[in-house]
Amino acid sequence: MSYKLEYNENFKNFRDVLLKIKSIFLQNSTVIHLARNELKVIEIEGIQTVVKAFRVPNFINQFVYAYIRKSKAYKAFHNATKLHELQVSTPEAIGYIEFFELGLLKESFFISKEFKYDFTIAHIRDDQPEYKEKVLQDFAEFTYYIHTKGVWHVDYSGGNILIKKENEKYIFSLVDINRMKFRQITEYDGLQNFNKLWFNEDDLTTIAKTYSKLAELDEDKAISEILKHDKKLKDKVILKRKLKGK
Repeated sequence: MSYKLEYNENFKNFRDVLLKIKSIFLQNSTVIHLARNELKVIEIEGIQTVVKAFRVPNFINQFVYAYIRKSKAYKAFHNATKLHELQVSTPEAIGYIEFFELGLLKESFFISKEFKYDFTIAHIRDDQPEYKEKVLQDFAEFTYYIHTKGVWHVDYSGGNILIKKENEKYIFSLVDINRMKFRQITEYDGLQNFNKLWFNEDDLTTIAKTYSKLAELDEDKAISEILKHDKKLKDKVILKRKLKGK
């Protein structure tokens, strides 16, 4: 079995770790997420890390990721590196490794430092805490900031935005970043990025007001745009669920 790996120059001692990552991952049981991919918090070389094991792709994608497109592990590492350069918070990338068999991609892993957070944006949406308005305002400010940097997180959803409180300010950090675009985001375009968060109308209005003020947009139009994109996606998802139910 062959392999391909890259690592952050600040973590040169992790090269050997990456080569042994399959056994390290299997021996550790601290699972923090288990769905299509599996994430574990593992202390390695005295550092608290998060190791993400990507699901083995189907046969066609094993070929595609080997010869045509970059793998999810590759994108996660390089997107994290790019975000770091742009001064956009994401857990610091340590490295990734891909394992190949007969020229096809099989297993792949991505390692980052653990980001200690208090809650995710999904908590604000689902639990509606008393400090909600301040978080939403800071979140709108953070989103506008990353948009000025040309960062478009394709999976900008509730569980992919980590939050910790520092003094009176909420700090946001992005995860699940293998699907990300770096491009110019102009005027009202950025309001579409909130459509996968599934906030209610009042919360979206709060976000739009703060975002429009920072971006110097017409407030009423900004509210209209954010609600339009939200409804469009929700209608699409609900229809798909109904069709699947039938």
